Amino acid sequence: MSGPGAQPIGAGRAAPARAISRKAALHALFPQNVTIALSDPQAPQPAPWPEEAEAIRWAVPARAREFAAGRAASRVAMALMGHASRPVPAGPDRAPIWPDGLTGSLSHTSSLCIAALAPLDQVRAIGVDLEDALPVPADLIPDICTLAERAWLACQPEAERGLLAKLIFSAKECAYKCQYPLTRTLFDFNTLEVTPDLDTGQFEATFVRGIGDFNAGACLSGRFVMHDDLIACGMVLARRPRWGLGL
Repeated sequence: MSGPGAQPIGAGRAAPARAISRKAALHALFPQNVTIALSDPQAPQPAPWPEEAEAIRWAVPARAREFAAGRAASRVAMALMGHASRPVPAGPDRAPIWPDGLTGSLSHTSSLCIAALAPLDQVRAIGVDLEDALPVPADLIPDICTLAERAWLACQPEAERGLLAKLIFSAKECAYKCQYPLTRTLFDFNTLEVTPDLDTGQFEATFVRGIGDFNAGACLSGRFVMHDDLIACGMVLARRPRWGLGL
């Protein structure tokens, strides 16, 4: 599997080199007007702000650490953009409520958290998703993948199908996060159909049915990397969208 910034899963490298190349690979998911910051949910993090803490009042410790790491990464990204630190509370739907003038997206695994932020006057929405590079069990693939996606998987080497199904899962999560601020609509895995390009590190997510202002057939474009033990997907909806709207 290849693509800009992609590396073989499990490639052996010294830890500092791996960290540097991973950050570069994640930067490559987004255009220059998107700022990313990373944090480690297993490391000590600043306590969430009071406006944020309500969202994790009853959370288990692991979830509380991930939440704190995401908010800490968000404030690092704000600082990199030249903004003062601001709270990022969770709404009733648990989606982040970004400060005025900003939009963003969060994701994490058990060992890495990412915040991706951009000015709202340049970007309508961002989606990002991180997943551990572990294959999807064969019996779960029909729950995630459409018939067309399963047909595509059947054309790939058998040993890679489970991992590529995880890529499809991640791309759908990424596209879902990107559209959600615009539609506020929940939907299942069969609503989007993903077409990955393993040579370029790009994917398209097509709406199988209309959701909000997105017509059936509307196509969102994103990028992915498969780097060491990580699968990551990123997507941006610019202020001048190129997808079909039902307006």
